[in-house]
Amino acid sequence: MDTQTAARISPVVWLAGPVWLLASLLTWRWPDADDFPVTDVLAAVFAVVGMALLTGAALKLLRERAAWALALGLGLGAWEVAQAKLLLLPRPFFGTPQDLLDVFLTDWARLGNSLLHSLGLLLVGYSLGSLLGIAVGIGLGRSMRFRYWAHPVLRMIGPLPPVALLPLAFVMIPSSWVAGEALMMLASAFPVAVLTWSGISAVDPAFHDVARTMGAGERFLVFRVALPAALPQIFVGLFMGLGASFAMLVVAEMLGVKAGLGFYMQWAQGWAAYPNMYAALVVMSVMCTGLITLLFRVRDKLLVWQKDGLKW
Repeated sequence: MDTQTAARISPVVWLAGPVWLLASLLTWRWPDADDFPVTDVLAAVFAVVGMALLTGAALKLLRERAAWALALGLGLGAWEVAQAKLLLLPRPFFGTPQDLLDVFLTDWARLGNSLLHSLGLLLVGYSLGSLLGIAVGIGLGRSMRFRYWAHPVLRMIGPLPPVALLPLAFVMIPSSWVAGEALMMLASAFPVAVLTWSGISAVDPAFHDVARTMGAGERFLVFRVALPAALPQIFVGLFMGLGASFAMLVVAEMLGVKAGLGFYMQWAQGWAAYPNMYAALVVMSVMCTGLITLLFRVRDKLLVWQKDGLKW
């Protein structure tokens, strides 16, 4: 980091902590407009975060995250003042930071159980769909006979939104859990198959010629030449498939699978427990962000040889 950049972000680094401490003070000393829970606990959380940010600034640990810490503190402080202190937004549709914190403190067991159900459902469907997509992509890229039969089917079924097949899946498959898994497999398999096919087709033919000259067989050409060269595009498909699977997961849980975060959200909406619904949204966001981050780590590990060429 150059000197000019460091000088420019230095005030932001030192502002983040005081903003959180100011939010803590406002939460604690400004009387609530209604009887909201855990106000003192929320004020304490703000104060702890503010002290942690000041410590991080002193130890020069914040740097590029300082601006986000400042923006988050301003946002939460504004939300607290606008809703808990002034009631500017209509209730019960818009809760307060206290309401959200109270859900995490009192309903963490149900939220955690829903998270585990969603993770299990997502990982099985996404993993199987990704493996299926890679296998289909290899066949499309390496075999003219396979491409002759599979390509029209892929073009007919692949672009269909999996959500549109949900009623049919629940009729044809007795188990709602299996139906949800099948649709998530479909959602993730299509982009992975197309991009695997594209990556394998784009491999320089000279690579195959050199490998054949050295006595390589078809298995070696696929797993040691074509797939490694196609990995950058395969990972693009994996990222796209993860997003599609996650969207399908939420819909399946809302409409058929009686467990998971989507089911929890529908239950909360039915009881007008909007803070619970927002808490489930936060957990969903953290879960999806965590899985994407994990996928990035795997990509960086496998594509370390292409580190300088990766731009995303």
